[in-house]
Amino acid sequence: APWHPMMSLNPSRGCLLDLPWEDILVPHILCHLPLQQLLSLQRVSKAFQSLIQLYLANMRCFDSSQIGPAIPRAAFINLLKDNEVLQQLALQNCSNWLTDRELLPVIGQNHHLHQIQLKGCAQLSRHALVAISLSCPNLRRLSLAHCEWVDSLSLRSLADHCKALEAVDLTACRQLKDEAICYLVQKCSRLKSLSLAVNANVGDVAVEEIAKCCPELEHLDLTGCLRVKNDSIRVLAEYCPKLRSLKVKHCHNVAESSLSILRSRGVELDVEPPLQRALVLLQDVVGFAPIMNLQI
Repeated sequence: APWHPMMSLNPSRGCLLDLPWEDILVPHILCHLPLQQLLSLQRVSKAFQSLIQLYLANMRCFDSSQIGPAIPRAAFINLLKDNEVLQQLALQNCSNWLTDRELLPVIGQNHHLHQIQLKGCAQLSRHALVAISLSCPNLRRLSLAHCEWVDSLSLRSLADHCKALEAVDLTACRQLKDEAICYLVQKCSRLKSLSLAVNANVGDVAVEEIAKCCPELEHLDLTGCLRVKNDSIRVLAEYCPKLRSLKVKHCHNVAESSLSILRSRGVELDVEPPLQRALVLLQDVVGFAPIMNLQI
């Protein structure tokens, strides 16, 4: 016979709900079930509804993508209304409805958040970032990719209050210029990963300040930063010995003369060496890879 939540685990020990909720069910059993299935359990009985509400109030991680293609606004509000212990918050597929009105209460009552993902949440405002900076002093990782509402004042607030940041994604935050990036890295010198991709306002001034302020930097994404030139890449090579990857595709003013220094250190680059790139282009033209004697 198929198993039912209300069936006895053992005829002599009663049913599943007889197990200690806070000591056994919530931390050791429910945590292994997908969030979508847990929400379905609420329909079994009032007891199960109470159990799932207890679980939701004690969740450490919330990822909206676990619920389905899109989470309704009302469901989001109900799921997190009692939670004050979140450590990770990831909100995808929410750009159509997520505004400050829904997010700020969650941020305001969760002071232990160390990872927040808001990629593409286009209807938020600078007040959301200010709220994060004031409520989340232990923040380590923050993604604001494609959030064009991020401005220099809200980024300054983040830098002033979240100095333990290790990873920040500012891809396509097009309001930001060199001055704002410089302020961020001066205050957040522990940064290991930073993306400034698709921002034509970012140039050498910002990259040089990143290099001098962030000696722990491992990953930097400058894709499409058209104002970045060779000089700042050389400074990056000099001041960031732990750099492991650098993305400079579509940075037309960055040449092999500066990249070769990093390439020789084994830094992963997203552009090929000139000779290899030429061979690939030649192969595309003639339809085969030429055999060349490169010995001098």
